[in-house]
Amino acid sequence: MKIGVISDTHVRFFSDLPANLVKALSEIDLVIHAGDIVTLDVIKGLKTLAPVKAVCGNMDYPEVRAALPDQEIFEAEGRKIGITHGRGGPSILEVNAPRLFNGVDIIIFGHTHIAFNKVMGGVLVFNPGSARDSYGILELGNTIEAKIIRGYF
Repeated sequence: MKIGVISDTHVRFFSDLPANLVKALSEIDLVIHAGDIVTLDVIKGLKTLAPVKAVCGNMDYPEVRAALPDQEIFEAEGRKIGITHGRGGPSILEVNAPRLFNGVDIIIFGHTHIAFNKVMGGVLVFNPGSARDSYGILELGNTIEAKIIRGYF
């Protein structure tokens, strides 16, 4: 399974997302958005590309906060994945992210706009960075492959 991971899009309309990002996300099986979506138009547009799992962030409009949880755990290809937007600075999130969820294989967060991809205590801790600069790809199979894609403009 190939998963596209984005965060911190900070746009009001799906049409405002970078064209190369939309093209890349149209070739995956699932989109995960780790918050700061801003409006539901972005989620509606993403759903035209693939199924979407998303959480709200601190910059999202009330409609998004009402529609999406602060954090979520779901399973894909036998792996438990926790998603949160996060709060606080980069070093706080990177250190504390593994404590946010128990019993998961992957933790995805956003908020910092800084890409992060590291296994900590046996858990993949992953931040795709700001969608204007980078996004992530997770490939789930016998192993978990995670990579950050930068400079796609």
